[in-house]
This record gives sequence, C-alpha cells and structure tokens, in this order.
Amino acid sequence: MRKLTIALSLFAAIFSQQTLAQSSDPTVMTINGVPVSRSEFEYSYNKNNGEGVIDKLTVDEYVNLFVNYKLKVAAALDAKLDTLSSFRREYAMYRDQQIKPTLVTDADVLSEAQQMYDRTKTMIGNRGLIHPAHILIKLSTKANIQQQEYAKQRIDSVYRVLQGGADFAEVAKKVSEDYGSAMRGGELPWIAPSQTLKEFEDVAYSLAPGEMSKPFLSPVGYHIVLMKERKQLEPFDSLKQTIVASLERRGIRNNIADIKLRRKVTESAGKLTIEEVMQQKADSLAATNSDLKYLFLEYHDGLLLYEISSREVWNKASHDETALKAWFDTHKKSYAYSEPRYKGIAYHVKTKGDVKAVKKSVKNLPFDQWAEVLRTTFNADSVIRIRVEQGIFKPGDNKTIDKMVFKTSTASDDSLADYPIDAVYGKKVKRPDDYNDVRQQVVDDLQDYLEKEWVTDLRRRYQVEVNKEVLKTVNKHL
Repeated sequence: MRKLTIALSLFAAIFSQQTLAQSSDPTVMTINGVPVSRSEFEYSYNKNNGEGVIDKLTVDEYVNLFVNYKLKVAAALDAKLDTLSSFRREYAMYRDQQIKPTLVTDADVLSEAQQMYDRTKTMIGNRGLIHPAHILIKLSTKANIQQQEYAKQRIDSVYRVLQGGADFAEVAKKVSEDYGSAMRGGELPWIAPSQTLKEFEDVAYSLAPGEMSKPFLSPVGYHIVLMKERKQLEPFDSLKQTIVASLERRGIRNNIADIKLRRKVTESAGKLTIEEVMQQKADSLAATNSDLKYLFLEYHDGLLLYEISSREVWNKASHDETALKAWFDTHKKSYAYSEPRYKGIAYHVKTKGDVKAVKKSVKNLPFDQWAEVLRTTFNADSVIRIRVEQGIFKPGDNKTIDKMVFKTSTASDDSLADYPIDAVYGKKVKRPDDYNDVRQQVVDDLQDYLEKEWVTDLRRRYQVEVNKEVLKTVNKHL
C-alpha cells in the first residue's frame, strides 16, 4: 500500500511538472493542425511592433496578419517548396550566418595571431626589420644603350647633389620615379627579409641607420637608398591587437569555422556532412535560445512565403499580360486621369525638315514602337539628328509640352543649343488607352485582388483555431 502511495505521489509530481511546463508557454492558436506557442506569437508581434514602428498594431489587430502569414506558409509546405534545392541553399546561407560565429572563440583567433607572429619572427630571423627611403630612376630591362646611359647619368647626378648636402626627402619628392613613395620623401614601409627585390634587399640590409648607399641597379631601375631605422620584431604582446585586427579584417573567423567543420566531418568517419553538422549545431543553440529558435523559423517561413507569394500573386500580376488586360478592361473607369495628359513625344531637331519627318515616321504605329523607329531612322549611326522625350505627361512634367500643348509656360529653358527647333507629336487624353499606359497601377491593383482571393481560399482550405484566453495573456504574463 505504501509503495502504491509513493508511486501515485511520484506520478502526481511528474504530471504537475509537465502541466506547469506546458502552461508556461501555452498554445495561442492552431493553424492547419500545427500549434503556435504564445512565445512564437510574441516574438513575431514584438519584432514587428517595436520601437520605430509608426503604425503599431494591437495584439488583436496583429492576429489576422499573423494567421494569413502562417496560412501561406502552410500552402508552401503542402506544395513541398521546402524540398527545392534553391530554398535549402538560401535557408542554409541565412542559418549559417548565425551559426558560424558561434563555432569560433576569441581564443581561437588569438591562437591564429600567435601562429602568424611566430611564422613572421622565424622569417625575419636575426636580420630584423628595416625602414628605408629611396630614390628611383626607372629603367626597363629592354632599354637600349642610349636609354641606359641616360638613366645612369641621371642617378649619378642625383647622387652628387645628395653628397653635396641636399635634403634626401626633398630630392626624392622632385626626381624619384617611384611616385607613391616620392610623395612621402622616398619613405618606404617597414620591410622584412624576402619581401622585396633581392638587389634592393642586399644593399638595404648592408646599411646602418643614417647611412646612404651608392647608386645601384635592380630590375626596375637605379636606386639610392637611405636607411632610416632598423629594429628587431617587437614582442607578441605589443603587436597582439594589431595582428588580431588584421586577421579579423581578412575574415579569419570564417576560415577557422570552416576548418572546424571539416574536422568534425572527418572525425565522424563519413557519417556526417557539413550540412548535418551545421543543423545539429543550430538545433543545439535553438534548444537553449528561444530568440535564435524563432529567428531560424522566421528565415525558414519567410523564404517559403516569398516563393509561394511569387507563384500565387506577384508573378501572375506582373507577367500575365492577358490577366492585366482583362483587369484593365473591366476597371477602366478607375484609371481615368484627374487632369488631362499628353501621350506622345517632345522632340528637338536641327532642321525644319526633320519636324515633319519625325511625325511621318511614327504616324499610324503603336505607341510602344515609336522609340525604336525613331532611333533606327534618325539616330542609327554616330550622327544624332534628334533628341526625344517620350511618355504620358501631365502639366509640369516637361517644359516643351507645357509650352506647346498645355500653354502653361512660355519659358524656353528646355531648348537645346545644338537642336534649336522644338516640336511635339501625340494627343491629349483623359484616360489611358490601354493597361500599359498605367501598367504599374494595374499590376498593384491586380496583386491586391489576387492576394485577397488567395487568402480567402486559404481560410476555406485550412482550419484556424485561436485560443482567445491565451491571446489575452500575450505580453502580460510573468
């Protein structure tokens, strides 16, 4: 009996803990059989109604937007859009942007910095670093004897001037043909062994601080070198921050992450791929970080939403010419202009004969063919005979049309010096002739219509249940 009592007490305790865990993040709604936790809804609501949002929504107002969003994702999943290789690649890219930085610690970067320092120190050895300045007179390896003699005479002349006490930096600025260093008085950056031309290095490393070389030849020309400073490489601690900053700029963290990923794949003896390792890491982080968990979900669902919306609404409205024409023909009155427009061209020519020639070339042609005909007829070769502005203009859009059609301006600022004769051709219209005249507006209106029809259909297809009691607790619980 006592064992039974203990067992029942233990069961009650476990059940109580499970109930508490469930009630700490209750289901706020169920969409197509998939529960949505309160914390997920709160994440989405708070992110889209935070500081800086002008038109903030109440929780009740946001419910409809959120439900519609989830319904579209459900439709995308039913269409198996999450199996597309393009979706998987793009989702992995977004996910990895969050995961890769977590694979690398500051200690990893510091270790790379230490290794770089050690390699550099080994390369420099006992010879140390030098900080030279130089004057260069360029000489091509293909130079003829006359050019060689001329370059030699110039460098010898410079050397005599320097021996006479001239300031090295001032002379370098005037005569050196290494123009980058010439602006700095011939000064070069600190140089380590094997970083420059052997001929230059051999001479430079033979000089003491303050010592100047005689002219010497390298594959790029004649040099005179002044040694400004020499030193050994500083201790690691004094260079640590500079090395780390340099590595960070070169994307070292990404490189370290890639190395670690490949190592994990190797250690798995072929049981894991890089993708599987990344997903395991994502799952592990999401289990302890709810914001990251919902950010992954946001990436996932957002990509599905984009793809399904493109298929069901955006592409249909943008590219279905038959649907666009049918919509326009049915709603013509909605597109009447609030003020007259001029559908045609303002053009500028050099001769009076071209005024009539332009009109004749486009007369009886569809409006959307005018530009190409005018280009091939008048501006096909290098000689530009006319300048043209084509469109559907309202008062204020074009000075030439304002002056010659709407009679609202007498200004001649639009006249072009090389094309002094202004002319117009077209007609005044009160409403668009076809949907291409107001294409973007028609596309927008058709998209709105298709969106509403689609959402209505989704609401019929999928069951939606909202727990209003839980909804009341959004952002109001401990």
